[in-house]
Amino acid sequence: MLKRFLLNALSSFVGAWLAFILVIVCSIMFVFAMIGNMAINMASSSTDGQVKSRSVLVIDLDGPIEERMRPSEPSIMAVLQGNLSEPSTLDVISQAIREAAVNDDIVAIYLKCGVPQASGATFNAIRTELKNFKKKSEGKKKIIAYADSYTQGSYFVASQADKIYMNPQGELNLQGLMSQNFFLKDFFDKVGIEFQVVKVGTYKSAVEPMILNDMSEPARAQLDTLLNVMWQYMRAGIAEGRKKVTEAGIDSLINKNHISMAKATEAVKAGLIDSLVYERAIDPMFADISGREVKKLNYVKPSVLAAQTPWGADYKSKKQIAVLFASGEIADGNNNEINYEKLVPVITELADDKNVKGLVLRVDSPGGSVFGSDQIGEALDYFQSKGKPLAVSMGGTAASGGYWISAKADRIFADPMTITGSIGIFGLIPNFKGTLDKIGVHVAEVSTNPGANFINPFKPLDAEQLDVMQKMVERGYDQFVSRVAEGRKMPKEKVKCIAEGRVWNAITAKKIGLVDELGLLQAAIDWTAAKAGIKDNFDLAAYPNEEPTVWNMIQMGTTSMKALQEAVNRKNQDVISQWIIEKILARKPIQTRMVDININY
Repeated sequence: MLKRFLLNALSSFVGAWLAFILVIVCSIMFVFAMIGNMAINMASSSTDGQVKSRSVLVIDLDGPIEERMRPSEPSIMAVLQGNLSEPSTLDVISQAIREAAVNDDIVAIYLKCGVPQASGATFNAIRTELKNFKKKSEGKKKIIAYADSYTQGSYFVASQADKIYMNPQGELNLQGLMSQNFFLKDFFDKVGIEFQVVKVGTYKSAVEPMILNDMSEPARAQLDTLLNVMWQYMRAGIAEGRKKVTEAGIDSLINKNHISMAKATEAVKAGLIDSLVYERAIDPMFADISGREVKKLNYVKPSVLAAQTPWGADYKSKKQIAVLFASGEIADGNNNEINYEKLVPVITELADDKNVKGLVLRVDSPGGSVFGSDQIGEALDYFQSKGKPLAVSMGGTAASGGYWISAKADRIFADPMTITGSIGIFGLIPNFKGTLDKIGVHVAEVSTNPGANFINPFKPLDAEQLDVMQKMVERGYDQFVSRVAEGRKMPKEKVKCIAEGRVWNAITAKKIGLVDELGLLQAAIDWTAAKAGIKDNFDLAAYPNEEPTVWNMIQMGTTSMKALQEAVNRKNQDVISQWIIEKILARKPIQTRMVDININY
């Protein structure tokens, strides 16, 4: 298998270059197609899709929902998985809903539910925005939800709709929360890779998938608590929106009635769905609401409506509140996630910019590099040294390194479904000697000092070296705990009691002092503006201020990219093995990172 893996790695490299060439060709074709479409649009007098009187906002919950659109580079894994469409973004959806509430041209919202991929906090943020929409419009503007089948996440959002419809042949996948992860010890044994671990924190379980075949009891216990708190919140939210069902009733429908496998009529009988209709029945409903004929209905996308009041584009304002997005793993060097080399200069510039009166750091990160986390943290300290307020708004995850960079903010806001904490550090050192033995390769070395080749990837660490690594990790942990203690104004001993690498739901995190307030990004913005003394007179600017790439535009043309997907789609074990190894080994040995928690929303 290993020989096939190595050969496939080479073939994948060649395939990547071929795919790159195909991307260039497809890019050129796409540009010409865009030019053609622009010409057609310019020649047409139709204004369909533009905001005009008696329009309906359509929120299509399908596919990935990211924090914010960011420049993309060609991704072979995205092609392999078929993720070629442009993702929806929470910032645009939220702004569109807020605008719809006050825009007289919008009469209703059509919540079109597919199979969305998002965190619990993202689903809750959209649901909360819809709840606020109903309050602001005083019930005069309706929300109608429809799906062929509902996922748990999409139904959680749809529970705020005035009416919920489903296809007669559809399913309501309401099952409770479950997290599943892969444990790879046997796999690494087969390919001859051994991991040595140094860590601080009983619950710091990010290393477990590489060294165990099942999760430890502490890891299982923290997940059990985490999921139960999050499920209680989701269950209460559904019951709040659907008056005919109670929280206990929801659990009964799941556990006894197996509602996700039952006939669609059972969901109606239980009060979870209002009626079973085919999708073609939805247009006449909006025709009645808008007073238009079905053929003249005007549906508007979130991006079109959000553009009516451009959010975060006031870069020249002299009364500016900056919103800085930090999404993804914290890594060193050039990458498309949180790269401290790019983020630190932005923070420094904002600190020195007299027009910037305050900063909201929007964090959605499981952590990553200790070094990168520290660099970002120090830059934020510099920002605060200028006497400007700093708030943190936590998204789906703000844990480990994500909490490191958040800890000293003046105020921390989190969504009730945010996962945070995981205050701990680990070292994961791979040893490839077994791999070389399997293919008959041997390594000889000559050195002037015992530590000249420390860390040696082809030789296990001895007891003395492991002790050195352990002390380094402990120093990093003490630095982390001290930062949290200073930022949260807690004794270090109290921080240690809630640290140990344990992850917390934001509801519990607020009780133990890791979070100040439960609320959306807008709440953090309003607080920062008030703290800066410009409560009713400020403008927003979103950072990093980046332009979309050609690949972003190509992603919109899913059909034109189908040939590329088919060209590189090799569904075999060696490709999967290569991806797993590359993903894990690309990380530095010392990390402050949360374990992967994959929850079935």
